[in-house]
Amino acid sequence: MEPVVRPARSGRGDPVAPLVQADRVRRGLGHLRRGASQLDYGAFALVEVGCAPGAHERVAAALAGDAQAISVERTTGGRDLLLTVTGADLDQLAEYVLGRVGTAEGVLSTRTHLAHRLHREASRWRLDSLSQDQRRGLERPGDGDGDGDGDRESGRLRPDEIALAPDGRRSHTLPAARTGMSETRVRRLLTQMLGSGRIVPRCEVAHRLAGWRVTGALWLAVPPPRLEPVADSVATMRETRLVCSVVGEANLVANVWVHSLAEMAEFETRVVARYPEARVVDRSVTLQWVKRVGRLLDADGRSVAYVPMDLWGPPNP
Repeated sequence: MEPVVRPARSGRGDPVAPLVQADRVRRGLGHLRRGASQLDYGAFALVEVGCAPGAHERVAAALAGDAQAISVERTTGGRDLLLTVTGADLDQLAEYVLGRVGTAEGVLSTRTHLAHRLHREASRWRLDSLSQDQRRGLERPGDGDGDGDGDRESGRLRPDEIALAPDGRRSHTLPAARTGMSETRVRRLLTQMLGSGRIVPRCEVAHRLAGWRVTGALWLAVPPPRLEPVADSVATMRETRLVCSVVGEANLVANVWVHSLAEMAEFETRVVARYPEARVVDRSVTLQWVKRVGRLLDADGRSVAYVPMDLWGPPNP
């Protein structure tokens, strides 16, 4: 989790929100990133939502309260809202999209883009406020190296017992109380889970206050034989926060943070110049982040509340 300069508070929310992504969500996304079948450990999709005139704000607020909609954006382009949706499997994801989102009052249409590989997710994104040497100094010995016995033992901890996603600053006291374990044991298990990548520290910022005034997405169509190398390469570009391969006419989506609309256009120009085989199907700019990774946000992007993410739970009624 990279330290950041904390902007002045206005009293309306937290501009810097440390969190630990829930193990269940992380397991699903981790298997997606390695290219394994998403049906084994969770389904992940981007869902475009069209709303009745004047209903988009009401619909966004309603869906932002759902555990399965981990992020909700109001965007430009051919959709009113863009949801990031997770489920235990494809059936549960379909139940949520069709039975909850598609029938919500004010929703006129939905279009679902199932992800089959995650090439980059935002815990790997950096503000570039630290040098390479400073970042290396913060790395824990053994990061990324899982211990088989330790993984099996830490598997006994459920994400709701860990209880770090609402506040990554919490001590070991709460998970110890919830699990009945000693704080020493909880500390050891959390260290193992962090080292193996089962849980991941992620520090979110109010992007506008941090200088990243424009966020958006580029939807690309890439010939299948070139999809993986192009996606992996786009994922290394500093502007990208999320890069995933999806099913549809646009088979690659890149979510980017930039400082201006001009930078957004320049990013698109670089992508098509570097990968002439890629065709831009659509592009969009986020007008407002209503929710990001479980955090409800105010107009400035400050965290004002938290909705627990539950990949395995039943869809909201």
